[in-house]
Amino acid sequence: MGRTAVIDYGAGNLMSVTNALRYLGEEWIITSDKSEIEKSDRVILPGVGAFPAAMRYLREKGFESFVKEQAEKKPLLGICLGMQMLFEESDEIELTTGLGLIPGRIQRVPTELKLPHIGWNSLKFNNPCPLLKGVDEGAYVYFVHTFCAMTKYPENLIASADYGAEVAAIVSSGNVFGCQFHPEKSGEAGLAILKNFCTL
Repeated sequence: MGRTAVIDYGAGNLMSVTNALRYLGEEWIITSDKSEIEKSDRVILPGVGAFPAAMRYLREKGFESFVKEQAEKKPLLGICLGMQMLFEESDEIELTTGLGLIPGRIQRVPTELKLPHIGWNSLKFNNPCPLLKGVDEGAYVYFVHTFCAMTKYPENLIASADYGAEVAAIVSSGNVFGCQFHPEKSGEAGLAILKNFCTL
């Protein structure tokens, strides 16, 4: 089973994620200690707030290159803003460079509906992915966001949701996975996705 490290870099939704991992019976650690992350079998990058501030926190803690190195060795899951940080850049507030682990950029959701997008939306599957094992297409998950990922290549878009526009819900590239929604707040479907990540 192994251990999941939840990175504490000062901008994360740590408690709700770890509460879900505890509920699932997973072994986990919240840490900013690189040696502890190195010893873990997989990594979760959480995030709440604005992209520029979160990337600044990550860089100030010396985590930018470290997270990229970890992603080459083991599964990495970004959640909400943590998912957005996996991309090359974001135009939230100001143009900011991301981790560049998934090709594409972050922009405001191109919708005429009210933003932020808060609430439950159903998943449409775009590509196969181990995170979706046992999850039914059309399952509802919980979103809270104003910005979304525009993947450069269609194979990186795993699942999407409709909010007056196609919104990237799950993305992946190699060992790297991201959920725009909060799996830890998304009932059975979200817990199944988290459980699937913890078995990678």
